[in-house]
Amino acid sequence: MAPPLSADQFLAALRAEGLTVVEVDGWRTHNRAGHGDWGPVNGVVIHHTATGGAAATVRICYDGYDALPGPLCHGVITKDGTVHLVGNGRANHAGAGDGDVLRAVIAEKRLPPPEDNDTDGNTHFYGFECENLGDGEDPWPEAQLDAIEKAAAAVCRHYGWTAQSVIGHKEWQVGKVDPRGFTMDWLRERVRDRLK
Repeated sequence: MAPPLSADQFLAALRAEGLTVVEVDGWRTHNRAGHGDWGPVNGVVIHHTATGGAAATVRICYDGYDALPGPLCHGVITKDGTVHLVGNGRANHAGAGDGDVLRAVIAEKRLPPPEDNDTDGNTHFYGFECENLGDGEDPWPEAQLDAIEKAAAAVCRHYGWTAQSVIGHKEWQVGKVDPRGFTMDWLRERVRDRLK
C-alpha cells in the first residue's frame, strides 16, 4: 500500500533522474479531490495526447475540457523532453480500467489484456501525457523517449517498483490505443535497464 508522493517528493524524484522540469503555476494544488480517492498508488500510465504544439498541449492537460476537467495527468512530456508538472493528486487520466490488470501491476506480473472497465485507475496511477498526434506517423524524438523513460523510472525508483509497474493506457482500458508509435515492452525494457 504505497502512499502518494508529496509535491516536493515528486519534483525531487524527477529532477534526481536528470529531467528538465517546469512547474506550471498552481500544479501543487491542482487535482480532482472530492471526485474519488487518490491512493494507494500502484503504478504509472503512459499516454499520448493526440495534440500538437507544446504550449497548447500543456494548457489542455492543465485545464481539461467541458466533458473532462483537468488536470488530465500529473506531468506532460513535450517533444523536447521537458516534463511540465500540471497536477498533484487525483487526475483525470486513467479512467476506468481492468481490475485484473491492476492486480497484475501490484504483483509485478505479466499483464493480461484488458477485458472490463471495472476499476477506477485515477485512484491508483500516476499519469504522464506525452505530446504526440497518436497517428502512428508523428515522430517520437529521442529526447522525448529518454524523458518518458526517466519519468517512469523516477516514480518506480522512489517506490522500489520494477518496470512491470509501468503500463500504457491501452494496456489498462478497453478501447484505448495510446501510446502509439512504440511498444510498452520496449519502454519497460528501457526502464528496467535504467533501474539496474
